[in-house]
Amino acid sequence: MSRIGRMPITVPAGVTVTIADDNVVTVKGPLGTLTEKFNSRMEIKLEGTELTVTRPTDEKEDRSLHGLTRALLNNMVVGVTQGFSKTLEIIGVGYKAAKVGKTVELYLGHSLVAGGKPQEKFCITEPEGITLEVADKAVPITITVKGIDKQAVGQMAAVIRGKRPPEPYHGKGVKYSDERVRRKAGKAGK
Repeated sequence: MSRIGRMPITVPAGVTVTIADDNVVTVKGPLGTLTEKFNSRMEIKLEGTELTVTRPTDEKEDRSLHGLTRALLNNMVVGVTQGFSKTLEIIGVGYKAAKVGKTVELYLGHSLVAGGKPQEKFCITEPEGITLEVADKAVPITITVKGIDKQAVGQMAAVIRGKRPPEPYHGKGVKYSDERVRRKAGKAGK
């Protein structure tokens, strides 16, 4: 049996879980509502305040889906109660970020040509369900991505980091707050 898959999920007070036909699970909590369709081979049951997932056979596909289904359900319950967040740091001389309405403007040293005009900033608009917070007075500048969907929070953080990933020689760029950049010595270090 899967060690992750067989663990029950405790549904806290204030959270309602509904399981519809074809394994469509809706989790409603204080922060919002999440709906996900799971594989129909997995059996999802709500007994009191515990949510359990069982698999029909010990085939390889069923074993892999068992733990995955339980982990996704747990992320939904945690998301609607506590939410998820990722913090990014912007490091570099002249690099800055500013929030204007629902848009975050990133100045990361690029001078791209877009339509014949030089472009020095990237504009990232908050998608539905995601909140971007910029602490531009701190050193280094931090951007916090918050939301109830773990996958959407991680994807938005990856998109922001992809605008200027940290480089190994000076460490400049956009990095996760818990990321360690492996530094290289460069020519002088020979």
